[in-house]
Parts: sequence; structure tokens; C-alpha cells
Amino acid sequence: MLRRLQDFLLPSETCQGDSNRLAYEVLFEDLDRNGDGVVDIQELRDGLKHWNSSFSEDTEKEIFKDADSNADSGLDFEEFVRYLQDHEKKMKLAFKSLDKNDDGVIDASEIVAAVKSLGIHISLSQAKDILKSMDFDGSMTVDWDEWRDFFFFHPAKNITDIVRFWKHSTIIDIGESISIPDEFTEQEKMSGEWWKRLVAAGIASAITRTCTAPLERLKVMMQVQSSKVNKMGLTHVFKQMVKEGGFFSLWRGNGVNIFKIAPETAIKIGAYEQYKKLLSFDGDHLGVLQRFTAGCMAGATSQTCVYPMEVIKTRLNLSKTGEYSGIIDCVRKLLKREGIQAFSKGYVPNLLSIIPYAGLDLTIFELLKNYWLEHYAGNSVNPGIAIVLGCSTLSHTCGQLASFPLTLVRTRMQAVMLEKETVRMMQLIQEIYTKEGKKGFFRGFTPNVLKLLPAVGIGSVAHELVKGLFGLT
Repeated sequence: MLRRLQDFLLPSETCQGDSNRLAYEVLFEDLDRNGDGVVDIQELRDGLKHWNSSFSEDTEKEIFKDADSNADSGLDFEEFVRYLQDHEKKMKLAFKSLDKNDDGVIDASEIVAAVKSLGIHISLSQAKDILKSMDFDGSMTVDWDEWRDFFFFHPAKNITDIVRFWKHSTIIDIGESISIPDEFTEQEKMSGEWWKRLVAAGIASAITRTCTAPLERLKVMMQVQSSKVNKMGLTHVFKQMVKEGGFFSLWRGNGVNIFKIAPETAIKIGAYEQYKKLLSFDGDHLGVLQRFTAGCMAGATSQTCVYPMEVIKTRLNLSKTGEYSGIIDCVRKLLKREGIQAFSKGYVPNLLSIIPYAGLDLTIFELLKNYWLEHYAGNSVNPGIAIVLGCSTLSHTCGQLASFPLTLVRTRMQAVMLEKETVRMMQLIQEIYTKEGKKGFFRGFTPNVLKLLPAVGIGSVAHELVKGLFGLT
């Protein structure tokens, strides 16, 4: 709709003077639904939504911030015209800055170069996906008219704003995720926005983990108790937990799970930046394999640093009412009874589980998202929250399915008390296979899968709400 309206109102750069003003007047009247000569923020929001659903929720706020010069919460015609004229000049400058060879069109290689200049690496195929959203004539290039029409009302003032519009980043935490969020741009680092994004993601993670804590504890109980009782049903274990400690015992161990979010994230991000530098030769940008390697190494580093808290979480999950009065009491008793080595039990299988989890999670997510964009996206490069949620849930499920046997071995090793004989990883794997068969490696997988969809959904909603509190888009 917006494309057809702009073709009628703004046919080309030759439309100047009175013709331009007439075009703006028709556009203004279309927005001014009540005919009072002023476009308020609700009318602008409704108009943008009616023309094109791809506008973000904050687009009208950005337009008002730039256009409402007298701050009266309404745009009169003169303010509206002034904004469009200024905005078109900025769009023209941005177009020329991308058109490096000055041939009047932007191609995929020029988009790759523009994004690269801001420290973000994308492939040629990803750049072509971006082109498709703006390329109305199918030429796989974007001329000035297509560029102007696409960014007509989007408040992008320069290349940085435009690349941020193209860039889609989602941080979803499911309690055991070792994936690394997209690296921050130099502008985000200089402005201090990076720490706001990390804090917002941390708060959203805490909310998610709290909401899914009962299922997490249920999983741990089934993983460990099943070695003693061969048939341990989901409902039976749940009732057993409530009977033993009451309803609030379902959240036992959640405190340490939340407490480790901050150090784990900080170490992960810092290590990821350092590993990227080590893997980048001669200042070249990293490829997919190098980024995956850096991500796995960063995940291993952060897991190594916070691993004692993983052991404490497991012990608290498995504890009976009154066994520990809190985290500090748990640490003190573990040190007294089992020594410092208690905090490294299960470390090896935990480290090994990172590679299959990260590999499948990231790979399947990209494959699913790119498949949807290629076959069903139409003119949009943003798959939308529903598609992202679906892709995330499936990729997390596949990743956890591949790594779950090692996670189970880790949990059982963490649960072994001092008075019992030390069990090595390969010995425990053999025992599980002999006594319980292949199914024994997937005890507790059902509650683990059950928590995925609510975790991804709650995490995404919480992240968007918290971002709003910090003024992030």
C-alpha cells in the first residue's frame, strides 16, 4: 500500500516545488483522520500500521521526536513538510555513501562493505536477502527511488541507523544456553548501551529461570533418582517433591541458578571478544567456523569459572528439607565433608556437552530461519517473533537432545557423595548402558523439553519488556 501511495505522491526527483508540496498535503490529509489539521501520535501510528506492518512499534515516536519542533504532541502541516524534506536529504546522503562506485544503484557487495565498516560481518547471501526487501523491480540492485520508498518513514538518518534497522538480534536464555549474543557495535560500546543490553538480558534470564525452576528441579531429580528406581514417572516425582518439602520446595536451588547469570555472561562476552582476536589473522573478519569455535571456547571458559555453582545448584536441587539452610551453608558443608574436589565433579562431561549443544543449536536455528526467509518471507528480512520462537524452540530441542546424555552423566557425577566410591565418566556411562539401556541416558528429558517452549516464550516477552524499561529498541 505504501509503495503504491508513494508512486502516486512522489513519482521521482523531478517532482519539485508546488508538486512536492501538493504530494505532501495529500499524504498529510490521509494521516489526519479526524481532519483537525494536526496529526497526533495515534493517527501516525495507525497510518504507518495501515500502510506497512513492517514498521517497528517505536517508529512513530522517533518521527515525533524529530518533527514535533514545538513539542505540542501534534504535527501540523508545516512541521510534517519540514520533517519529510529533511529526512529525504538524509536518505540521499546515506544512499550516496553506500553507492561507492557512484553508478546510481546499491548492490549486495556494497551492503556487505557498509555493514563491515561498522564491525559486523555478513555473507553475500545475507546481503542479497536485505536487497530483496527493498528491490521492487527484481533487478537485485536498489536505485534511489526504491531506497527512498523503503526508508520513506523509517527514522534512519545515517548508515549506522540503517544497518541497525537491518540487523536482527535475539538473546534467548533457557537456563543452560551457552550461545553468545551478537557482538556490540562500536557505537553501542561508546554510548554505554552495551551494558544496558546485558543487564536487560540478565533480568529476562532471571525471570525465565524462576518461571521454569520447578521443571528444572524435576529434571535433575529424575536424572539422579532413576539410577536407583528404574521406573520413575514424571507425575510421581513431582508429587514426591511437593510431599517432601511443600510447594515452594519446587524452587529449591533457583537462587544460585540466578546468581550465576551475571558472572557467567560477563566472562562469556569478555572471553568471546578475546578468542575472536586470537582466531582473526591479519585483522580479517571471522567466518562461521571461527565464530563457532570462539563461541565454544568462550562457553567453555565461562563454564569453567562458574562450574562450582553448577555443583551447588545440583546439590540444592537434590537436597531434602532442612539439609542446607542456604547457599553458604551448602558450600561450607561440601568443603567440610568432601573437600575442594567436590566442586569439580562432572566437569569433563559438562565441558564435552558444549560442542554438540552449541553446534546443533546455532546451525539448526540459522538453517530454519534462512529457509523461512527464502521461501515465505516475501519482502521482509525480519522473520518476526513467532518464527524466531519456533526456530529457537526446535534448535534448542535438537541441541539438548544431542548433549543430554552427557548432561545426565554430569548430574549423576555431581550428586555422588564422598562416602561412595569415586565413579569415573566412562565407568558411569558403561553402568548406565548396562543397567538401564539406551533410554537411561535420556531420563528427565521430558521435563527438559516441557520447559523449552515456555522458557523461550517467557524469555522473549520478558526481554522485550525489560528493554523498554531501559529505553532500548
